[in-house]
Amino acid sequence: MRWSSNRIQFTLGKCRDFAKKCASPFMPTEAILACTRLHLEIDPTVSVSMIPIKKGASGRTIVRVFPDGQTPFIGIHWKPERPDNDHFVPVARFLKKARVNVPEVFYENRNKRVALVEDLGDVDLLSMKGRPFAERAPFYLSALEQIDKLFYAKAPKDLELMPAFDDALYRWEQEYFMEHLAQDYLGMDCVALRNSEALRKLAARLGASAKHLVHRDFQSQNILLHDNESWLIDFQGLRRGRQEYDLASLIYDPYMDHSAEEREMILDLWERIAEDRPAAAMLRDCATQRLMQALGAYGKLVEKNNDEWYQQFIPVAARLLQEVVANTELEDLLSPFLRQAQRSVWVRPTFLT
Repeated sequence: MRWSSNRIQFTLGKCRDFAKKCASPFMPTEAILACTRLHLEIDPTVSVSMIPIKKGASGRTIVRVFPDGQTPFIGIHWKPERPDNDHFVPVARFLKKARVNVPEVFYENRNKRVALVEDLGDVDLLSMKGRPFAERAPFYLSALEQIDKLFYAKAPKDLELMPAFDDALYRWEQEYFMEHLAQDYLGMDCVALRNSEALRKLAARLGASAKHLVHRDFQSQNILLHDNESWLIDFQGLRRGRQEYDLASLIYDPYMDHSAEEREMILDLWERIAEDRPAAAMLRDCATQRLMQALGAYGKLVEKNNDEWYQQFIPVAARLLQEVVANTELEDLLSPFLRQAQRSVWVRPTFLT
């Protein structure tokens, strides 16, 4: 999780200036400021300051809001281009009712696409990377307990979610890997990948069932540590799918880069909750799929968004994926791409014009 440390005092004029710097025609910070005043019923003379939070890749503006003399909270503004962000508030309220640890929504203005939510602090699971596993274990256990609650949660019929995982969505994730990692980032030919019957079979196996609610991005940046428990954020992509996908997302999280021993210890924690481990073949399939999706996302963020911070995780995710597909029918197919992605410094080719 990456945080900006600059606090900004917002008058309306400064808010407009900051919005312009954000290059958004919707002036997201001004919308958050207006909703803050409506929610708290305060007039423009009351000082409100904000700290921009740069986190993840969900296409939202997120700030910590400091109304003068009141408890801070988080302001979120989203753009209409990504339909999953429209689901954040209704999903948050559903999860809160299901006793899943998520921030409380204090205020929503759908016309302005703004939500004001509980501030759970700055500390995420990623911030504990490198600490002894014994110190991290209670938070892994708490995080896994939230996923177990999802397993039993019954969504109301009128709750609109993102489309369930099926073989078409899994194929889309695979194409994401091909386009943004293999083709755009590595500059490699993807014909063999696109023609692969083994990848089609993987998507078909995974898409054969989508019974359970899954977070879809269950990784260390989306798990906040608050009051000695784990709390989920960025859950707007909630949908039906396989629980093993969420488990694989945490166990094979490239940000944390768990050792094989640590992965086993996380599975031990899950077994304490579920009284069983996931089938090894299905966990492997989900890990394969998830790591391909993650690599595609990293490639896009680096190439299209010019966000070099994600580049460091490409070799890590490639190494994990190579380990997962070892001795499977996907090993020979994916190895050339994964070996190239693991180069310590990848210098993209330059073309003379």
